[in-house]
Amino acid sequence: MKIATYIITAIALIILIFNVTKIDLEAPLENESYTAVITSIAAGCAILIATLIRVVRKIERMANK
Repeated sequence: MKIATYIITAIALIILIFNVTKIDLEAPLENESYTAVITSIAAGCAILIATLIRVVRKIERMANK
């Protein structure tokens, strides 16, 4: 599970970087730029969730000791 969360984080980070480069700063909520904003937010959420899973697993291991 630990490796899977790192892989998910890496993929989400790649998607986030790619989509941030696609955002038109003059009109961020129009056409393709809107899609890039939404997918960037989704990638950020995926990174956050994967990090939370790693923290929860670490706390569980510490609690079981």
